[in-house]
Amino acid sequence: MTTQKQSGRARLHLIISGRVQGVGFRFSAYDQANDLALAGWARNLPGGEVEIVAEGSKESLQIFAAWAHLGTPSAHVTEVREDCLDFMGEFTEFRIR
Repeated sequence: MTTQKQSGRARLHLIISGRVQGVGFRFSAYDQANDLALAGWARNLPGGEVEIVAEGSKESLQIFAAWAHLGTPSAHVTEVREDCLDFMGEFTEFRIR
């Protein structure tokens, strides 16, 4: 298995809190992920947060994380919990769950 350092790729796990459901956040995340060539998924959580797991280049993941702090124009992000993990190569595309 290729390590994170060798490949320059990583996995990002985000939990975004605030007014992030019902404002197109997951669909915008989908567009952002595809623009940045990231694979993974986004889903709503029962507590009102959005959870995202994305894999790709470290640079693209940094851009994606910065976007998540802003979200869509109608969203109001109050907190983003970020975990950078080892790349697993689990996904072939980005999906909305």
